[in-house]
Amino acid sequence: MKKILITLLLAISCTIAWAADPVPAHAHIEVVTTEGTFKLELDGKAAPLTVANFLALVDSGFFDGTIFHRIIPGFMIQGGGYTPGNKSKESDDTIPNESGNGLGNLRGTIAMARTSDPHSAGSQFFINLVDNTDADPGTANLDPNKDPVRGRWGYTVFGSVIEGMDVVDKIAAAETLPNGPGGAPAPIVPIVIEKMSRVTYD
Repeated sequence: MKKILITLLLAISCTIAWAADPVPAHAHIEVVTTEGTFKLELDGKAAPLTVANFLALVDSGFFDGTIFHRIIPGFMIQGGGYTPGNKSKESDDTIPNESGNGLGNLRGTIAMARTSDPHSAGSQFFINLVDNTDADPGTANLDPNKDPVRGRWGYTVFGSVIEGMDVVDKIAAAETLPNGPGGAPAPIVPIVIEKMSRVTYD
């Protein structure tokens, strides 16, 4: 009986360990767009829930055919939620906010977009074009006179561009009109993510 119990406990502990840490410490993603290709390195240690969610979307092909629907030079480019014609394509799942993980919203980092609800991130992401420290915890959306809680949460950074930042800058330089979702500045000619997939390095 004691032997069976020990075996069961070992099996359970192994299952819990696997479930608690299924995310690689680092994952590499290739993003092929109509403006060129860039590569990302995701940090599974700093943002395990965010990276797990993002990788699941990548592996399912969710991002393929989506567009960069919001472009603000000197700030960021945003994608992952719409297809050409501004047709909504949102993930049904949301993930807990993992800002405050030691990663800041610096130039070249990728972070999750969200609403005023700090735990509303789903599939939309943005890439910082400059150091956007106002998006970090303690400063993001901070207006203590109106909402002292919102300022405690930032926008979760979960990786960075490791190759092709010139392509990101090219996307940022696209001519825009305020005809994107919610009147956002969107490229006149849609910039499409043709393929997003995992890649490995030898």
